[in-house]
Amino acid sequence: MARTVVISGGGTGIGFAAAEVFAAGGEQVVLLGRREEVLARAADRVPGALYCAADLSEPQGARRAAEFVAREFGTVDVLVHSAGGNGRLEPRPGFEDPLEAVAHDWTVNFRLNTLTATLLTEALKDHLATPGGRVLFLSSIAAYRGSGSGAYAASKAALHPYAFDLARQLGPRGITVNLVAPGLVEETDFFGGELPEERRKALISETSTGRVGHPGDVAQTLHWLASPAAGHITAQVIQVNGGAERGH
Repeated sequence: MARTVVISGGGTGIGFAAAEVFAAGGEQVVLLGRREEVLARAADRVPGALYCAADLSEPQGARRAAEFVAREFGTVDVLVHSAGGNGRLEPRPGFEDPLEAVAHDWTVNFRLNTLTATLLTEALKDHLATPGGRVLFLSSIAAYRGSGSGAYAASKAALHPYAFDLARQLGPRGITVNLVAPGLVEETDFFGGELPEERRKALISETSTGRVGHPGDVAQTLHWLASPAAGHITAQVIQVNGGAERGH
C-alpha cells in the first residue's frame, strides 16, 4: 500500500528531488510551499502529486496545510521538512540602526528555517502513522561550522534539539525522527544565482570526495531514512557533505 509522503518546500531543489524519489517508489506525494505556481509546475512533473500552497512560518498557514493533508489522507507516513532557505535573499528594508538590521536578519532566518518545520510538525503530529511514521528535517553543514552571519546557521542548529526531543516523545508510538545536514548542494535556489567560481572551488576543496553535492544525494538519504531498513535509527543527524565538515 502506498504511503503518504508530505514534503514542505517540495517545489524546488532538494524537496523536489525527494518528491521524485518517493513518487518513483510508488508513494503518494503531497507538496507544500509558499508559491502556488511553483508547486503546480512541480506537481505536474511528479506522478500523482497533490499540492497545497501555504506560508508554513505562520500558524494559520501550517494549520491550513495540515487540515488539507488530514482531509485528503488522514494519516501521514513520512513528513519531510525541506522548506527554508537563505534569509539574505528575502526582501530587506534599509535600517539606520544596525541592531534593527540584526534583529531583522535573525527573525527572518528563524521564520524560514525553524518555524516552518516546528509549526508544521506540531500541526501534523497527531496524524503521523503509528507505528512506522517518519519525520525528517533538513539541517545544514552550517549548523556545525557557522554561516558567516550566524543567523542561518543558528536557525538550522535549532532544529537539532527539537528533533531530539521529538524523537523521545514519538518513539513509544513507533515513529522515528532524524535530520539530514547537507553541505554545498548545487541545482537549488539557495544562493539566488550562480555561485562565484572561486568560492565554488574553495568549497569543493574542503570535501574528501572532490565534488559538489546534488539534490539527489540528499533525496536518496531521506528516502533511506524513511525506509524499513532505517527503522531503528532515530535522533540522529546524517551529514551529506563529502566530508567537508571535517575539513582539510
